[in-house]
Amino acid sequence: MTTADTIRDSAPGATAALSGKKVVVVGGKTGIGLGVARSARAAGATVVVAGRRIASPQERPDLADVVQIGLDMRDEAAVRAAFDGIGAFDHLVVTAAPDLGSWGSFMDADMRGVRSYMEGKFLGSWASARHAAPHLRAGGSVTFLTGGMAVRPKIGFAAVTAAFAAVEALSGALALELAPIRVNTIRPGFIDTDMWSFLPAEQRDGLRTQVEATFPARRAGTAQDIGHAALFLMTNPYVTGAVIEVSGGENLVPSVS
Repeated sequence: MTTADTIRDSAPGATAALSGKKVVVVGGKTGIGLGVARSARAAGATVVVAGRRIASPQERPDLADVVQIGLDMRDEAAVRAAFDGIGAFDHLVVTAAPDLGSWGSFMDADMRGVRSYMEGKFLGSWASARHAAPHLRAGGSVTFLTGGMAVRPKIGFAAVTAAFAAVEALSGALALELAPIRVNTIRPGFIDTDMWSFLPAEQRDGLRTQVEATFPARRAGTAQDIGHAALFLMTNPYVTGAVIEVSGGENLVPSVS
């Protein structure tokens, strides 16, 4: 069984809660984004996944039940064109981010790494919301994705902490500015997806073991867990300006590394 099959078969909230709705997931073809896309699809939504390239049916037969569009978050003109092409829809979830390990360190000889990461994560989230907002129907929502480092910095991750904190601040500001469109953020903890593939296998296994031993939930998070939170934020009409932590209790224990 593939990862996508697992997500499809076990997606929480697999009801008709989003029947007749259109959901756009930026970064929805892998990892957490795919979990959100599958949860929305299982809840009855028409789902559009946006990414830098469109996969062929031969490459990704598991994406047959969603619509793919091309969108590079670093290119504002492309973001605008993508949302103009989508037209009216109900909910936006922005999960995309630059690859882990791409930001460099604080004292690098130049700032190319941090500029690239901030442009991809913070300004990309900004551009997606900005150009989606005119197309959102009444009752619509925007959901951003950050991570635990927004509030628990780690050595070597200054750019990530800054970008995540900026996205969370933007979320609160937009909850006011775009009202009554609702704007929220999901802050995941350790989610066991292929986003961690940049680590050597033994290091990734060690991290997973540490999480299972120390987090109160006694397991690593899954893409389905984030999909469940996204469904809640899309369907609860009285939640806006919130940061929902989905971390298995990570904030209650010493930081893992």
